[in-house]
Amino acid sequence: MKPTPPFVHRNLPRLLLQAREAVMAHTRPSLRQHGLSDQQWRVLRVLGEHADDPSGVETGRVAREAYLLGPSLTGVLSRMERDGLITRERCGQDGRRTVVRATPLGLEKVETLSQTIEAHYSWMEQHLGKTKLGQLYALLDEVIALEAPDIETPEELAEEEER
Repeated sequence: MKPTPPFVHRNLPRLLLQAREAVMAHTRPSLRQHGLSDQQWRVLRVLGEHADDPSGVETGRVAREAYLLGPSLTGVLSRMERDGLITRERCGQDGRRTVVRATPLGLEKVETLSQTIEAHYSWMEQHLGKTKLGQLYALLDEVIALEAPDIETPEELAEEEER
């Protein structure tokens, strides 16, 4: 049996997951205090970012921007609707589509949690420095573009939808 060659590079996917979990360790207690799962928060954050759009956000866009698969999103939205955090309705222009909006309660949670999360990012910036944190964001953006050049960014998807 031939020995497996050793890896030369560190396990980047694992490091990215570890970094995500380290950051989320600061966020999760606040989410749980507000009765939210990680997935529910991602949905609320997306809806909060588009709160000024009176037509709501199409569920496909929510799935893409919150990085949730369709079947998972359906369950998450059902629980959020039950808890009064979102509303869903058929799209006025295309009855096959569903649009989602955050309710006042959902937007209140976005407002409250955004303060906690921004405070944590400020803490990170204090410890890493503004330059390093900016470099981290830029490097992550580069890795995403390098590994998935054909995948449109949420901004590009939004522009496409507007056309």
